[in-house]
Amino acid sequence: MEEQEIAAILDELRNKGIDEYRVSKSDFLQFRNVLITQDDFKFFRGIAQQGGDIIYTYMEKPRS
Repeated sequence: MEEQEIAAILDELRNKGIDEYRVSKSDFLQFRNVLITQDDFKFFRGIAQQGGDIIYTYMEKPRS
């Protein structure tokens, strides 16, 4: 997964183009490295799934 692809996915989540996105365990570190550079980082929520995948959503209010 490349940074540009990850940034496009984050934009889709941010703009409600998609409701959620599943990140595989193998792509997690790359995805997270791009995610934490976002100004609205705290609006993204990742929920771990059994097996190591994470489902990311974009929230209306930032997490604390």
